[in-house]
Amino acid sequence: VQLQASGGGLVQPGGSLRLSCAASGTMISSAVMVWYRQAPGKQREWVATVSRAGSTGYTDSVKGRFTISRDNAKNTVYLQMNTLKPDDTAVYYCKMVRESSEYWGQGTLVTVSS
Repeated sequence: VQLQASGGGLVQPGGSLRLSCAASGTMISSAVMVWYRQAPGKQREWVATVSRAGSTGYTDSVKGRFTISRDNAKNTVYLQMNTLKPDDTAVYYCKMVRESSEYWGQGTLVTVSS
């Protein structure tokens, strides 16, 4: 199982980015998909979750700005990030959770700066 995160980059405050996490070696349709992030000098924190049925949950700091979604046909999960703030600067990781197994992607760096 491999998870390939992409879409990070440098963006100005107020801007948008869409992260992608493409899975290979397995299908995401039977898994819960999760985004985490880790800012410099801080612990990794949970950002958003999408269930197998499509239900979503978000940490308070991103509610109303970020949207997690999944496309099972493309075997990919997305994180649409709008109205980005400097505090959103972090390496973003995707995780697949299925039964008792967890798989992590390698992370993609998002830098929000003017």
